[in-house]
Amino acid sequence: MRVFGLPKAFYRIARHPPQDLSTRAQERLRWLNCWQALRQQGIPSQKAGEILGLPRSTLYRWQKQLDKHGPKGLEDKSRRPRRLRQPTWKPQLVQAVLQLREQYPRWGKDKLVVLLRREGWEVSTSMVGRIIAYLKARGVLREPPRKRISARKRQHHRPYAVRKPKDYQVNYPGDLVEVDTLDVRPLPGVILKHFGARDVVSRWDVIEVYTRATATLAARFLDTLQEKLPFPLKALQVDGGSEFAAQFEAECQKRGILLFVLPPRSPKLNGHVERAHRTHTEEFYEVYDGDFDIPSLSQALRGWERTYNYVRPHQALDWKTPMEYLKECHPELAPKAQLSHMY
Repeated sequence: MRVFGLPKAFYRIARHPPQDLSTRAQERLRWLNCWQALRQQGIPSQKAGEILGLPRSTLYRWQKQLDKHGPKGLEDKSRRPRRLRQPTWKPQLVQAVLQLREQYPRWGKDKLVVLLRREGWEVSTSMVGRIIAYLKARGVLREPPRKRISARKRQHHRPYAVRKPKDYQVNYPGDLVEVDTLDVRPLPGVILKHFGARDVVSRWDVIEVYTRATATLAARFLDTLQEKLPFPLKALQVDGGSEFAAQFEAECQKRGILLFVLPPRSPKLNGHVERAHRTHTEEFYEVYDGDFDIPSLSQALRGWERTYNYVRPHQALDWKTPMEYLKECHPELAPKAQLSHMY
């Protein structure tokens, strides 16, 4: 009867029963087992360490810790210094910092060190910072509760508009149309309000110009928008301007159009229509040489709008026009797009 022996690694692991080890310790144990297996095959320890990509000194240190303390010896040890730096400040200085900080609770170490030096203390800014941290850690210094006071305008409650949900999908023309206004100043003392809307998917634009930006005119622009878009309007996204509240918001709710409002100070979230403003400024307003009365300008804008949607190639659409994009990707919308060209 022949008796076969098991590999030495089996007996070594058997001497160290499984324990609750961290991922790091388990990894080190696996490296040691691989290293020992390579050595048993006659590979020198130096070469075995090079194969594993680990220094031989590290592997020997781990092996020593494993033999002495078992698998728990492979855990990371505390890196805390054996000798800790002791505070060198005087109790009187600590009391002075505490009094000044309580008197000026919003002042940091940079300001407090100036006041301390005025009182004759020779102290560094970093020491003042350490004293403040020392006082906070021991609960002696407590920050005063902050009162929610802001100089900004209070955000009014929106009865219908909401933030765009993160899971809202935009896959089809009309799923999301961004709307915004732009100040146009063609002449000194003349300010016009350009209303622009851009469909995120097809890049179809609808534009109009008014003398003011009010909720009533925004609601009128909503009529124009639904009339000229060659697809159903499902959702609008606007900023928090007053022109997109009140009557405009009520009209969106009445017509069943979802209305998403941007968070404050985040125009980048309406990036499509913001980029459209630049295009209309550079390619229309800056080269327009006609009269700037509303009838003349509106007529010229209608011609530019047709050029924009039917003639101008768009890099974002692989150099197609919005009309060509609809014909190719959404042919069922092309007949209505042709009709909108007649308005």
